[in-house]
Amino acid sequence: MSDIIQVLPDSVANQIAAGEVIQRPASVIKELVENAVDAGADTINVVVVDAGRTSIQVIDNGRGMSETDARLSFERHATSKIRKADDLFALHTMGFRGEALASIAAVAQVELKTRMADDEIGTVIHLSGGKVVSQSPVSCPVGCNFNVENLFFNVPARRKFLKSNTTELNNILQAFERIVLVYPQIHFTLHSNGVEVFNLRSGNLRQRIVDVFGKRFNQDILPVDVDTTVCRISGFVGKPESAKKKGAHQFFFVNGRYMKHPYFHKAVQNAFERLVSVGEQVPYFIYFDVSPQNIDVNIHPTKTEIKFEEEQTIWQILTAAVKEAVGKFNDVPAIEFDTQGKPDIPVFNPSAEGIAPPVVEYDPQYNPFNTNSRSSRQKPVAVPDSWESLYAGIRQPSQEAPLFDEDLSSVDSGDLSVIAEKSPVHYQYKGKYIMTAVKSGLMIIDQHRAHVRILYEDYLRQMEQRGGRSQKLLFPEVVELSPSETVLLEGILSEMENIGFDVSDLGGGSFAVNGIPADLEGANMSVVIHEMVAAAAEKNTPLSDDVYKPLALCLARNAAIPYGQVLTNEAMENLVNTLFTCSNVNYTPDGKNVICILKQQEIDSLMG
Repeated sequence: MSDIIQVLPDSVANQIAAGEVIQRPASVIKELVENAVDAGADTINVVVVDAGRTSIQVIDNGRGMSETDARLSFERHATSKIRKADDLFALHTMGFRGEALASIAAVAQVELKTRMADDEIGTVIHLSGGKVVSQSPVSCPVGCNFNVENLFFNVPARRKFLKSNTTELNNILQAFERIVLVYPQIHFTLHSNGVEVFNLRSGNLRQRIVDVFGKRFNQDILPVDVDTTVCRISGFVGKPESAKKKGAHQFFFVNGRYMKHPYFHKAVQNAFERLVSVGEQVPYFIYFDVSPQNIDVNIHPTKTEIKFEEEQTIWQILTAAVKEAVGKFNDVPAIEFDTQGKPDIPVFNPSAEGIAPPVVEYDPQYNPFNTNSRSSRQKPVAVPDSWESLYAGIRQPSQEAPLFDEDLSSVDSGDLSVIAEKSPVHYQYKGKYIMTAVKSGLMIIDQHRAHVRILYEDYLRQMEQRGGRSQKLLFPEVVELSPSETVLLEGILSEMENIGFDVSDLGGGSFAVNGIPADLEGANMSVVIHEMVAAAAEKNTPLSDDVYKPLALCLARNAAIPYGQVLTNEAMENLVNTLFTCSNVNYTPDGKNVICILKQQEIDSLMG
């Protein structure tokens, strides 16, 4: 029998490894920028064209490489970060595996220009598909200049499944943000298709957060700082009022490395229990300093999953630190110094002339148990002779109101014949539920969810037909967005225009809302825009009909009847009738119940 096992060629092995390390253009930027940080650079410039499809350029002023190192750096498992296995448990650099450059070169065309400070001349090396094409001397500044072109040119399947430029650029921005938030002392810039997206000057951490995510964060975050023998935890956490359902910026870093940790996320959320509404998330930027011997980062190629030796202890420290930050910095009553135009309320002074204390008049002889005294104080009210005329025109409600002829649990959506003979009388319970009698029992409708379902389908129709009604604002409302949010908003502007939005770009991440859909009058436009951007980010698909649904749901939630709003019987009647014209009367677009029926048998059993 012939042998069938063979060693794969290096080119094939590198492409396999690249599939783990280099998943999209954002992965290239992450690896190259982290290498620049490890090289001691204090200025790093990133330039992308077509969201990294055409080219990615990373320029730094770090230590640079010699002629030999430049050639060797593209070999698999070639690294300057570690020397032996024990070094894996004492890491002080971002990279250590020696796979990044080899993986990038295996699936792209790469040019590297580099020079060390002691050398008079640098080196330029060209690679294509993992093979060295040429290497020669060149005049260049100190540091490294990587130019990666035609990513996945030799892996058509991988290039085919890249997302739209908007989605890929958003992924690049997310990877970029995770690095710049760790190194506020480094000057970073990012350009996309010749447009400057980020220009982050060196400064402190708070200023870096504000530069990346907008000025509003300066007022919304509280400092966290605790130092123990186990670890040091620092950073910032949002105030309870900064919580939102979608798009909250949440970051964990350990020893300067971004990580995902659901267990620690739960610790932060527990600290805000009963301070924020259910389902809302609070932004946070938490930095852990832990001894490298007590963590393991060598779990996944992306290095975002990290194991801690004393996880339970750190969980308790984190919860206590966040609670202390919220209690110490947030539980302070606000002092209002703006008194201009306010009425002058004098302080009561009984000795001052012209100000007399209030006088309470009462009858000291009154005895509530004395019938003679009570009758003398309470004079009977004379009943007018024509009292019947006061109630003229008011008819006694019919005792036999028409009911549904069917059980709603078996009704198809959109069947209007079922509600043709329904009772015209509805009852609103606690400003939340609409209650109507049906033949099988009592139908209960959640008024807010019912309106969400109605508006959702209405917005979908407007987007598909491109016929949304717009209402101009007398005073345009300005909304501030971060660079990553700006990219997403520009991608969904056409969809927003289809439903009635009129938004203009003011530059610098500022947008003016000049017109809104007619149903959104009175809504907070800043909240609506941010929620729509967050919904588009969660969808993470090419902008097509798929993005209509999250946008329509977001708008419907903001425009729907709120809980607590009192409805007239006519309004409840219209709401129920319109609900039964929808394609699905039973559930909201996100799967929550709209209608439930309390059966007649259950009511009878409850009454005994």
